[in-house]
Amino acid sequence: MTLKPNLLRGERVYLSAVQDDDLEVISDWTENSDFVRLYNRRPAVPQTVADVSAEIREMQRSEREFIFGVRRCEDELLVGLAGLDGISWTNGTAFLSIGIGEEGHRRRGYGREAMELLMRFAFDELNLHRLCLTVFSYNEAAIALYESLGFVREGVYRQHLHRDGRRYDMILYGILRDEWESSTRLDAS
Repeated sequence: MTLKPNLLRGERVYLSAVQDDDLEVISDWTENSDFVRLYNRRPAVPQTVADVSAEIREMQRSEREFIFGVRRCEDELLVGLAGLDGISWTNGTAFLSIGIGEEGHRRRGYGREAMELLMRFAFDELNLHRLCLTVFSYNEAAIALYESLGFVREGVYRQHLHRDGRRYDMILYGILRDEWESSTRLDAS
């Protein structure tokens, strides 16, 4: 049997452990409300290095979460975070998340490749059956990415999020292992 090489490495980015040296960079990202508002539903509040460290360490200790740094292959620069959480080992399901830190690194293909690596890790290495994610209705670039990767819109949490005096929907997407396998076979041919 031949194992697939470079499970967590693509052509442009790779997934790595989050290191202590990364914590200040991640903390800096939380100073940018645009990043926070795309990455999660919490209020856009800056986090200290200690806050980030505590959150990352908790994820790293968990048996139901995986957190990765997204790094460029060319220079090992940390450009984002990607992870799995809420893993139900009994049911083979998990939530997937990704965030690209700096505006200048978005829309350059890093997120797409990181998502592909994370999905391969989830399905091939962890043997999960289903991945899901949520995205805010105003994040049109992310919605286009998820749909292009084969995620199916499964539902809407109507007016779930309050930002700048307005209400926004949070959309639920999912992909099953066989759907992912079918799309990766098509990509390979």
